[in-house]
Amino acid sequence: MNDSLQADLGLAGKVAVVAGGGAAGDGIGNGRAAAILLARAGAKVFVVDRSLELAEGTVGMIESEGGVAVAHEADLTNEDQCAAMVKAAVARFGRLDVLDNNIGIASLSVVTEETQSQWERVMRVNVEAMFLNAKHAIPAMIESGDGGAIVNISSIAALRPRGMSAYSTSKAAVIGLTRAMAIDHAGDGIRVNCIAPGVVYTPMVYADGMSDEARELRRKYSLLGIEGTGWDIGRAVVFLASEWARYITGQTLVVDGGGTLGGPPRYSGTEAAQVRGHRKY
Repeated sequence: MNDSLQADLGLAGKVAVVAGGGAAGDGIGNGRAAAILLARAGAKVFVVDRSLELAEGTVGMIESEGGVAVAHEADLTNEDQCAAMVKAAVARFGRLDVLDNNIGIASLSVVTEETQSQWERVMRVNVEAMFLNAKHAIPAMIESGDGGAIVNISSIAALRPRGMSAYSTSKAAVIGLTRAMAIDHAGDGIRVNCIAPGVVYTPMVYADGMSDEARELRRKYSLLGIEGTGWDIGRAVVFLASEWARYITGQTLVVDGGGTLGGPPRYSGTEAAQVRGHRKY
């Protein structure tokens, strides 16, 4: 990224925590893409994942391009570990400016089939972990003195549910949390926005394999006839974290190739198994 563009974005020298920034092998998920792109924009990136190995993979990619990043292992459903994550980021880089809440798990069950423990697990990972991260990140951003930016990752399932009751409900809650935090912390100079990804080809989706037919079905969901990737979501994160979005807060940016303007796809049988994918942040 050229110097003038870096200066325009206003991220050079900033410190960004990317929660859920790991990915297996050379795969590019939403979090890994955001971490790499934030580093290209000049930010120092604190890459967090429940697997240190996966976080280190992202850090290696950033460092290979001359960027600055550190890997950190944490279970972000645990408040003590969320607090320790923020403390470690500030101890390493001296400040905190950006939080990318890119954490979540999937569930395909309907209400009558979902167990209480499954429901609670989805809510704990998809909503409560974002709340805990923000709870501890916001004071650090205030202490840094220049405000900050939080980007939460929701889903188009919050806007046009395809069933999946627990997942869709959790992602709708992320939008509600985003708007409430935007109001609560505007006076602190902290902007809080949300991204609702559409059908995107990431390790979360293809971890268990996917047939060419299922992948083609997903591609056709886009009105543009193209397949979304983690890079599309990562670019949206950089935009919302940057000075280009200085007048934007409390909003949900839909990144779906226009898919929500049509009808959501319905999967069944083997297609559902191939399409779903499960990723542990």
